[in-house]
Amino acid sequence: MADFDFNERLRAGNPFPIIDPRQVPAARYYDEEFYKLECEQLWPRAWQMACRLEQIPEVGDWVEYENVGKSVLVVRTAEGVKAYHNHCRHRGVPIAGGDGQSSGNCAHSGFICPFHGWRWNMDGENTFVYGRQLFDQDQLDHAELALKPVKVETWGGCAFINHDRDAPSLRDTYGPVLDRLEAHGMSKLRSEWWFATDLPANWKIAMEAFMEGYHVMMTHPQLQRAVPTLYNPRYGNDTGGIGLPIDPDQSVAENIRSQIENLELLSNGMAGMCHAKEVEIARELVDVDLPPTVAEAVPMWFGIVQEAITRKLRERGEDVPDLNAVCQSDPVNAVEYLFPHYFLLPFFTSMASYRIRPTGPETCRFEIWSLTHFAPGEEPEVPMEPTVLPYNSQDFPQIPRQDYSNIPLQQKGLHSEGFEYMRLSGQVEGLISNYQRLIDGYIAGCEPEKLATANRQLGGNFDGPIIEALLV
Repeated sequence: MADFDFNERLRAGNPFPIIDPRQVPAARYYDEEFYKLECEQLWPRAWQMACRLEQIPEVGDWVEYENVGKSVLVVRTAEGVKAYHNHCRHRGVPIAGGDGQSSGNCAHSGFICPFHGWRWNMDGENTFVYGRQLFDQDQLDHAELALKPVKVETWGGCAFINHDRDAPSLRDTYGPVLDRLEAHGMSKLRSEWWFATDLPANWKIAMEAFMEGYHVMMTHPQLQRAVPTLYNPRYGNDTGGIGLPIDPDQSVAENIRSQIENLELLSNGMAGMCHAKEVEIARELVDVDLPPTVAEAVPMWFGIVQEAITRKLRERGEDVPDLNAVCQSDPVNAVEYLFPHYFLLPFFTSMASYRIRPTGPETCRFEIWSLTHFAPGEEPEVPMEPTVLPYNSQDFPQIPRQDYSNIPLQQKGLHSEGFEYMRLSGQVEGLISNYQRLIDGYIAGCEPEKLATANRQLGGNFDGPIIEALLV
């Protein structure tokens, strides 16, 4: 009876709940009412990646983070990173941002309302009310005039915010995946570049393209062709597919050349996934002595490459992790997802990261960072704003360009007559079902601890199975 009651609770007030975990109703990706529920029940209670910390290195530095109509100021203070709701306590005008300025430094001038000139310092205290004598004193209580704080925590070189002051901590929400990523040097990475685009698609459609590798065969055929032995055993050796079947007679030398080609394709296709400096080191190791069988040679070759990358980048002054050690102690997936909208794509010592924010029921902003290590003093200028390109721009790296070619088409297809729901593989598309059902938990107002427990199960779930008892 308890399970029945809980399931009824998940469905109450939800116009398109997930009944069968293998089937996601199409209307969840375009229905106005469902989008409104997400804006009201999900985003105000979920942790959101607000900015990278290298954007606010000095005391007084601030950036504005906006999502679903809410603006937050993230500020570096003498006591650490703080965040505030971005409105004047007088008549609600945003006190920073706007007019194309989404960052700055408030150490000396503070935040000044552009309407009537009221002011606040970086700690959120009101420092000036123009014409104070014009107001009744009970309207000017010092505590009430302070900027309203937003819960903020830092991890992995980023500031995360949560509008729910009572939400479980970032660590309680995400769990061990944070430790695994940190072991791979997450907090020491810096942004090399930052791109963005506006997609004509629901934010969830954009995200789900990165929750499984099943699409590689058709969407990224250059990767499938380079290393069919990597993809075919996992997703199928169907002769109708684009990738060539496994060739048991392929020599060790041919296989190693294929691995290098794959690294080159990853690097050219999405820099942070495999950085050019790492590919350069791998190319030098094409002729190393290896066992005669492919099954033994390829893992050994990767171990040799990882040792060389670790050693040579450390010689350059980069504080990179010991790759062979962390691959054993803290293994990570090709894609790691932090609910609801942040992805990290680790490979060797560098990573790509994605952040997706809704801008309407059928539009979203998609951002990409290339993250890598730099020797002290060699860090590039921090990108403070993304380079915004049309989603079909040829200036995007190849891999996101290929994904962007599918996403708008899929959004159109969801409106087709008779298309009622997605049909998911319970084996490799489970993450799509799992995070969607977690959204239902937020819409239903589930207890924070129950949501955090479910959230922790999404860590490492890329290409993973459906978790039947996710919210039980």
